[in-house]
Amino acid sequence: MQINGPFSIHGAQSIQPSSDVAPVEEMQATETSLQPMDELEISSEATFLNRVHGVSDVRTDRVAEIRAQIEGGIYETSDKLDIALGRLLDEFA
Repeated sequence: MQINGPFSIHGAQSIQPSSDVAPVEEMQATETSLQPMDELEISSEATFLNRVHGVSDVRTDRVAEIRAQIEGGIYETSDKLDIALGRLLDEFA
């Protein structure tokens, strides 16, 4: 483009791309390759703990069965008390 002063007017001129400007696709590819990539690594221990925490500790069927036995008065037998007392004494031994 030529500038000849404020009183000189020229017709329209064609636009020439600058030789030092990269195409848009090339710039975008360069930008994405320079950005750091996030990584996540989950250990086998963490995976195991996640599975363990997902399992319920309460066996609702067994709880319902024992509640029914307690309400029926048949849960506390002398055999069960002897077993429980034996296990308690084993803990102290």
